[in-house]
Amino acid sequence: MNLLPKTTTDFGTTEYWNNFFKKRGKKAFEWYGEYPELCGQLHKYVKPKDEILIVGCGNSTLSQDLYDVGFKQITNIDISEVVIKQMQEANRLSRPEMLWYHMDATAMNFSDSKYSVVLDKGTLDALFTDESDATVTTVRKYFFEISRVLRVGGRYVCISLLQEHILRELLSYFPENEFVFRVIRCLEAEQKTADGNGDGSSMPVFVVVATKFKKLPLKVLELCMAGEEIQRVQKPEEITLSIVAAQKAAMVCNGLVRGSIAGFNEVCLDLHKPGQSDARFTIHVLDQKPVRGNGKYAAFIVPQGRETEWLFSTPKGRHKLLTSAGHDRLAIVSMHRGQSYDSLDAVKEELSESVKSLAPAGLRVQIPYLSLGSDVGQRETIFSGHSAISGAYIVEEVLGNDNRLLRRLVFLNNQSVVQSEAMVKVKKQKSKLEKVIDPGYLACQHHLYMTIGVHLAISLDAAAAAKDVMIIGLGGGGLCTFIRQCLKNINLVAVEIDSEMLSVATQYFGLTPDDRLKVEIKDGIDYLTECAQGASKHFRAILFDVDSKDSSQGMSCPPEAFLEQAVLANVSQLLKGTGIFVLNLVCRDDSLRQQVVEKLKQTFKYVLSYKLEEDVNEIFYCADSAALDCAEKWQRAMKQSAEGLNSLAKKAKLSRVDLVDLPEFMQGLKL
Repeated sequence: MNLLPKTTTDFGTTEYWNNFFKKRGKKAFEWYGEYPELCGQLHKYVKPKDEILIVGCGNSTLSQDLYDVGFKQITNIDISEVVIKQMQEANRLSRPEMLWYHMDATAMNFSDSKYSVVLDKGTLDALFTDESDATVTTVRKYFFEISRVLRVGGRYVCISLLQEHILRELLSYFPENEFVFRVIRCLEAEQKTADGNGDGSSMPVFVVVATKFKKLPLKVLELCMAGEEIQRVQKPEEITLSIVAAQKAAMVCNGLVRGSIAGFNEVCLDLHKPGQSDARFTIHVLDQKPVRGNGKYAAFIVPQGRETEWLFSTPKGRHKLLTSAGHDRLAIVSMHRGQSYDSLDAVKEELSESVKSLAPAGLRVQIPYLSLGSDVGQRETIFSGHSAISGAYIVEEVLGNDNRLLRRLVFLNNQSVVQSEAMVKVKKQKSKLEKVIDPGYLACQHHLYMTIGVHLAISLDAAAAAKDVMIIGLGGGGLCTFIRQCLKNINLVAVEIDSEMLSVATQYFGLTPDDRLKVEIKDGIDYLTECAQGASKHFRAILFDVDSKDSSQGMSCPPEAFLEQAVLANVSQLLKGTGIFVLNLVCRDDSLRQQVVEKLKQTFKYVLSYKLEEDVNEIFYCADSAALDCAEKWQRAMKQSAEGLNSLAKKAKLSRVDLVDLPEFMQGLKL
């Protein structure tokens, strides 16, 4: 039996509802949950002494349940004469004080200020089926009637799905007419709906409470998205954004419940505590085609501090984790800095409902939780600062893979990216333990391949007296420290626009400027221009390792201005035809990358690149030297420099093993 209308506009017609209740008979039809799921909220705003008007009552049992627990002053109205007669007959003996009237809620014949509560469960949603002028006019009549029959201090309590056009009209009418306006999310009703659907899907259910006053000195807008905490907001848009975000998240969850996203992009959701703007967890959900022997679904909790590792921070890495986890669906959960997590068990308990909402339909087994250990990991902020250029930043220490203590620089406007990282070792110094930075640790693998370019530049003319190398972009100073430790016979100048970074690098990351390592606090482009204007300046290598502050661009390293032809021309001039230009490129846009390649080829005769396998970084080596005028010479020179760097790193006791995997490196080079 088809009880759904052919078009949504039917919801507003008397004929539809008369037919609906004739077909349905005496079986109750409940919109958005029943009394047990709603009573927790209703009893806060509706009291036994209230005179209650239930509009659009239908054959819901809500008024009967309220009557049975002590709410005796209840009047019910509905546009359908059929259902009113049904309900009068059903309640005549068992609930004699309850009143039932066939009446249009948009034109009620009750006196002004008669009721202390008007209760609406789905009626507004049924009326407001579209945004046509006729419908909006009807809804405004309805709101006027509610306001008219309510006493001062009375409440309009509306249970609704709050589609955006409905919320917009509510916010337009009630706060403007001296009502305190509050929206509460009713999670119990949602859960009941999800359980009743059989497929686990649901939409957010909200309770709107608009309280009538004679005169308010200012608009009062309040929001409660979970729990008991009521949040006061300043603008209607803040309520709208919160409601729409919850609805979109529910749509995503419903889609995940109903089907697989195998072969499509992963889904990402942030989880917040009520009233908090900062995310507490981020969940990435991935599916793969069913594999025999796999479990259906599991959640993987990433320990604090490890969320920036390739396996957890990139789509490719997360897909690799999915394929090895032994489940067809995996929810990968990351914890956020600035939050406190007591234990792994506490995190599991906190996540349980959210993780359950992302499960495929029909899952009956307990959802397993996977992790790398038995705790939530360690993260400690050891310094917080602010840069005029980069904004707020922190220096934190985390326990990484193999229990290594790692120190990180993170800009808070881009928390998913570790700007600099160093390994901290604890050594005994004069009878006490001290933390020291390991100069041989390379968190950024691209620094290793940039150093190969420096070694190549020096080896092309080993007899040359001038062995100056310029690095634009200091960060935590890891690249400078590593190059200086490996290549003892060169002089470095690091150019950094942000003086705050020099302070961070020296205090927390082991950078020690001296005669062999100078730091210039200047704009990199300006410094190149100054050097190019000084005829005596000559560099064996110039390295660009500077990030862009504009995250909207497809290229995050370097800023586009560094690749202008005038800038590259200055680089070429300073290398005087014999040096090497080394560029760290981070570009996710293929067409933009090709433009970069063309610019490099316009300035330099020979351009070679190496793309890191598990990173977005690509290192470009650019030269004009005749010693590199063919592929064979490039290959031979790069192999010798990679071998030389492996040897020098061991000699300097920076590593016991080869840092460069020679076959992989040589295979990845592209001329």
